[in-house]
Amino acid sequence: MKRTIVIVTSLAVFVLILFFFYFKSLKNEKKITQAEENLEENTSASNIIENVEYSSKDAKGNEYIIRAKTGEIDISENNVIFLKNVNAVVNLVNSKKVLIFADYGKYNINNYNTIFSKNVIIEYLGKKINSEYLDFSIERKSMIISKNVIYKDLINTMKADVIELDLETKDIKIYMYDKNNKVLIKKN
Repeated sequence: MKRTIVIVTSLAVFVLILFFFYFKSLKNEKKITQAEENLEENTSASNIIENVEYSSKDAKGNEYIIRAKTGEIDISENNVIFLKNVNAVVNLVNSKKVLIFADYGKYNINNYNTIFSKNVIIEYLGKKINSEYLDFSIERKSMIISKNVIYKDLINTMKADVIELDLETKDIKIYMYDKNNKVLIKKN
């Protein structure tokens, strides 16, 4: 009888120990799973880059440098980076620097094309252009400035819908979307 009590007690203790370790391993497994999930969340959030800078030069020696406070790589298109607090310098051969500032940018690291948006400012040869949108394309060799365009120099202020600038020929087209509206020019 004593022997049976010892066996039953030993068996009960063994079962309790088994349950204890089983539930403890479940807790650890849950902690590991949560840690992996947190790591995945942090990894997907880690596509944000601080103090971004890219530079490129074309075959003719024109240089393009773009900087931003932060950049976020587009997960669906990893050659595209969304930028915040952007500034760019375009050093054209046989010309002066073009400075560009904007709240936001969308930069393609394959072809260097950049879309600047919100509070866009372009400075060149003492002239200043403000707008809400700038499509800068090295492939097209052009800048298309649109949305609330205001051009200022020492003599004139001009309001238009679009200014197109050919970076090679330096030709400029200034126009309104609606042909019935006219570009407004006034002396300062």
